[in-house]
Amino acid sequence: MGKPTGFMEFSRQDRSYAPASDRVTHYKEFVIPLDQETLGRQGARCMDCGIPFCHSGCPVNNIIPDWNDLIYRGDWRSAIEVLHSTNNFPEFTGRICPAPCEAACTLNIDDAPVTIKTIEYSIIERAWEEGWIRPQIARHKTGKRVAIVGSGPSGMACAQQLARAGHTVVVFEKQNRIGGLLRYGIPDFKLDKQIIDRRMTQMRAEGVEFRVSTHIGVDIPADRLLRDHDALVLTGGSEAARDLEVPGRDLKGVHYAMDFLRTSSRRVQGDDIPEDAFISAAGKRVLVIGGGDTGSDCIGTSNRHGAKSVTQIEILPRPPEKEDKEITWPDWPNKMRTSSSQEEGCERMWEIATKAFLGDGQGNVRAAQCIKVEWSKDDKGRWSMSEVAGSEFEIPCDLVTLAMGFLHPVHEGLLKQLGVELDGRGNVRGGTEGDNAYRTSIDGVFAAGDMRRGQSLVVWAIREGRQCAHAVDLYLMGETNLPR
Repeated sequence: MGKPTGFMEFSRQDRSYAPASDRVTHYKEFVIPLDQETLGRQGARCMDCGIPFCHSGCPVNNIIPDWNDLIYRGDWRSAIEVLHSTNNFPEFTGRICPAPCEAACTLNIDDAPVTIKTIEYSIIERAWEEGWIRPQIARHKTGKRVAIVGSGPSGMACAQQLARAGHTVVVFEKQNRIGGLLRYGIPDFKLDKQIIDRRMTQMRAEGVEFRVSTHIGVDIPADRLLRDHDALVLTGGSEAARDLEVPGRDLKGVHYAMDFLRTSSRRVQGDDIPEDAFISAAGKRVLVIGGGDTGSDCIGTSNRHGAKSVTQIEILPRPPEKEDKEITWPDWPNKMRTSSSQEEGCERMWEIATKAFLGDGQGNVRAAQCIKVEWSKDDKGRWSMSEVAGSEFEIPCDLVTLAMGFLHPVHEGLLKQLGVELDGRGNVRGGTEGDNAYRTSIDGVFAAGDMRRGQSLVVWAIREGRQCAHAVDLYLMGETNLPR
């Protein structure tokens, strides 16, 4: 805990943003950090709440009260050690995690939780600045080789843990840079890619080998990895995007959100993207279908391209402005949220379904034909959707991004070649507890992250990567000192 009376003496303060009119002109991060004195006061607000629900609210089980207290007392060096004991990459979570820990904070009962995410971000950034983060090189090599397919946060966390245990670890990535969705799915203005690169430098020094532009199942057959390694870990993510199968889907200008974001991010990061392959929103009326984080990233990117207008539609009802704490706390609540990208400019609409895309006669999209919907609950508590008769209307658009989430990992290639068993949702089957934790139906093959559990948060990916490393080490050595 921090100061016993801190939560009564100090009000909640959080990081601020540069003005929207300034930040939409570039792709750099625009968060304005808090100074150390203010952070000390914010750490002091962590109260002696008896049961720290923030622990269970955080998927990696960060020891939040401990490092809040350390920041309050000015012991930043100890704070990073406590933070790193549960989270390999707090620089990622401190930027892009939605902070379920803050929703679970006892002080969130009156909407003033401790600024946990900001404190986490500040601890890790100071640790890098002070040179406290150094390679943790294993004293002894085990002689065991592990291949990891997929370099997102789950694969990176698993790789770092296994390398520190003394195994020889090779991470394979089909894209030309390491990072998975962190690299190309999340825009640079939310996560500067130098943040990934500096952590990779540490991991390389610890013995992790990264191989990019290597598509397992296409460039290299999957069975070769089984022959050449003692264990194989699948952390390729959930990349099969949910499609919108309506008339006009094949019109030019209708794209998956990730295709739109990827070409933009690659160009921002210096790749030579030909004009005919680049998806630009410049001067266009953009329609974003889907109200989640990916949709928000499309909004922020479109505004930076110089879009004429941006409209975002969501099929679900508009969330309430404030949750009912008696029902939701300490769980993550459904309530109205506005992202920094949405603040930069867009029209938001709820309970809207898309019936078709309309063309201009030359193969280009010119509008989306939509209809209003309404939701009702039956006597068993099941929700159903119905269209509102006579409510059809059109939304003019020149560019459409489909940001409706992901179904499961891509099955073609790697997974079909391996023949791993899938669960009912199309993810790689594997549990999290007991002797079979993170093991697939094939001996020596493990799965973690979105590929195993489905589309989720960066903090869940890190948790799964760490726990999978524990399971792999136990499989290879018969015992393990790696934490779960």
